[in-house]
Amino acid sequence: MKYYIIAGEASGDLHASNLMKALQKKDKNSSFRFWGGDLMHSVGGTQVRHYRELAFMGFLEVFLNLRTILKNISFCKKDILAFQPDVLILVDYPGFNMRIAAFAKNKNIKVHYYISPQIWAWKENRIKKIKRDIDKMYVILPFEKDFYEQKYQFPVHFVGHPLLDAIKGRDVISEADFRRENKLSNTPIIALLPGSRKQEIVKMLSVMLTVVQRFPNYQFVIAGAPSQDDTFYKPFIAKKNIAFVTGKTYDLLSVATAALVTSGTATLETALFKTPEIVCYKTSWFSYQIAKKVVNLKFISLVNLIMNKEVVAELVQSDCNPKRLEEELGKILEEGNRKKIAETYEVLEEKLGGVGASNRVAGLIVEG
Repeated sequence: MKYYIIAGEASGDLHASNLMKALQKKDKNSSFRFWGGDLMHSVGGTQVRHYRELAFMGFLEVFLNLRTILKNISFCKKDILAFQPDVLILVDYPGFNMRIAAFAKNKNIKVHYYISPQIWAWKENRIKKIKRDIDKMYVILPFEKDFYEQKYQFPVHFVGHPLLDAIKGRDVISEADFRRENKLSNTPIIALLPGSRKQEIVKMLSVMLTVVQRFPNYQFVIAGAPSQDDTFYKPFIAKKNIAFVTGKTYDLLSVATAALVTSGTATLETALFKTPEIVCYKTSWFSYQIAKKVVNLKFISLVNLIMNKEVVAELVQSDCNPKRLEEELGKILEEGNRKKIAETYEVLEEKLGGVGASNRVAGLIVEG
């Protein structure tokens, strides 16, 4: 079959690439045309756009780039018609993908949505369009199935979380080799995961790096985003006791003593590596004011949302400051607190449904 896949962010690129591999095993005649990143490109098929051209963060940033976004949507619709896929697979990225879903459904193209829009957090009215335009929805968080089926009587498939597959399937490097290859000392590591978009990286690193001098017995290592050139990070790594690795976030988390993480998928990845973390989030004043009015959540991190309690500290907006960051980092470096966090992480992993998400989704798509 012919598959047209749209992933608009780094995490979508990862999960879509694993799905493509699973589809190749189940469908020997599979062919792909896609919007995504380097990981999808490595699997095969024709890449239409890289997600670097699509990633805009926050309400203000989306507004300022609206013309580009609308051009991409228009082009995507024409490209889908020209390719005539048997199946359209949308991976997260709802602002763009929900518009494409409506178009495809109108053209009688089967629409499968992998990784549900987080309508349980905001824009719950999207449920009407989801029920109208999506043929099959695959959810990856345990509470999403009840949300859809009990609240809205819309059947969905809980397939488990694809991060479990990604982590299990990675090439493992020893800690000694990782340190040697990246010129890191034997000092305990604190990983810094500031996000993937330029504006959030600049904003988050400016805060994260303020605590470096307060913890002289640790080395701080920035995890570079695959969507950014290494040169972008030079102003940040020019400081004392700051190291940098790129394309090795999982290796870094596997050896880190603790991590400072910008909210998003990385908060869950960090937890799955059993690394104590502090979740940080700071955006423009304008975007934050809008978010406060439209987002209906007790927590911003996936870890706390899944556990339905505060497992990891969340420092949001004004709380994301040097003093609070120093306080919370000190806490998670204490041995007693680390043991409690590790025990909770074990429960979290059990809730995620086990490995095999990519294979389960591929099987359901091929079945039709």
